Amino acid sequence: MTVAPDMALAARLFERLRQDNADQDGVTRDTYGAGEQRAHDLLAAEARRLGLEVRTDAALNLYLTLPGRERGLPVVMTGSHLDSVPVGGNYDGAAGVVAGLSVLAGWVAAGVQPGRDVTVMAVRAEESAWFPVSYIGSKAAFGKLGPEALEARRFDTGRTLGEHLTELGGQPQALARGEAQLTADTIDCFIELHIEQGPVLLGQGDVLGIVTGICGSLRYRAARAVGRYGHSGATPRLYRQDAVVAFAALVQRSQQDWAEMEAQGHELTLTFGRVETDPHQSDLSKVAGQVDFCIDIRSRSHATLAEMDRRLKRAARNASGVVFDFGPVSGSEPAVMDDALRQALTEAAALQGLAAPALPSGAGHDTATFANAGVASAMLFVRNANGSHNPEETMTMNDFAAGCAVLGAVLARRAGGLA
Repeated sequence: MTVAPDMALAARLFERLRQDNADQDGVTRDTYGAGEQRAHDLLAAEARRLGLEVRTDAALNLYLTLPGRERGLPVVMTGSHLDSVPVGGNYDGAAGVVAGLSVLAGWVAAGVQPGRDVTVMAVRAEESAWFPVSYIGSKAAFGKLGPEALEARRFDTGRTLGEHLTELGGQPQALARGEAQLTADTIDCFIELHIEQGPVLLGQGDVLGIVTGICGSLRYRAARAVGRYGHSGATPRLYRQDAVVAFAALVQRSQQDWAEMEAQGHELTLTFGRVETDPHQSDLSKVAGQVDFCIDIRSRSHATLAEMDRRLKRAARNASGVVFDFGPVSGSEPAVMDDALRQALTEAAALQGLAAPALPSGAGHDTATFANAGVASAMLFVRNANGSHNPEETMTMNDFAAGCAVLGAVLARRAGGLA
């Protein structure tokens, strides 16, 4: 049986999410803050209106469940996150939660029931722009967050994750003890619909894409090049320890290494996302003595991440008179998507008359946590113009409807059919 998702509900929810969290030209749904909480409250209220079961866990992840005919079977899950980067777009993350709820709303309206429970999960704190920890909500759900993460401080408030969580009614003590809400043996599968955050589908003219794997990351969030300040006119070139020049050389060498590694068959990205000199000391008439920066390396291969890291350190050692301190390292694990789920999504797209090419995800997603916990996992990308993590995200409702239809078909199939 095929039941159409509720697209009117989806449009209404997207508009409310935009209005409730408008910030300049985009939206801000701050992690464990007012913006993310408003979004969770909105989706929970809509789920209750539909008659779904609504609950949260110690990390305040939200679970919206349509009971199945056989409730003891492992649950079919879908969902994504509701937080955003500061001044981001309206669809990153939220599209996956809205899609899942729209599918269930269509089933409720049609009076049908799946063979087993189907749950939409609104995951907390996926965006590590707020706290320097990857996949906070999904890791917490599997009991894998670690007590040290609770001491991480939000970049804008300076308060710890534990403090923010407590303020909203969460249970940081349970997270510190590693208590798990989810286990692999109780989950049949997890499927995440998400906007593509790059230009591939749009460039190819494809509406949907099936993710092959999710890149892991190696990150230095607080790296620094330390040289020596000097007078811009009185310090000859050979006597300078210019941190800007040394940093520029590091960037150039790293770009060359990236190109060489790609030529050797490696798949990776390398980004210097923040670069700044000290505004209190740097000046037009000074040689810069310090540069602060961050580095984000991503790949689906552990070996590739390690090799790029080795080359980065080698380039830093060759900087004359300037010392590089990369600071603490953080990151996330790569993940491989389930072949059977990928095939099911491909077949469901074909029934909609759509090709859905395979492509990797360079961005990280909570699906990686599920996959690495032993859950059969998959991702469905919907094309999106203008990239992501910015206010110009542009997903059409027609494309979204196609993605919801494919998602709904596979969820129903995994749940044992609708009756």
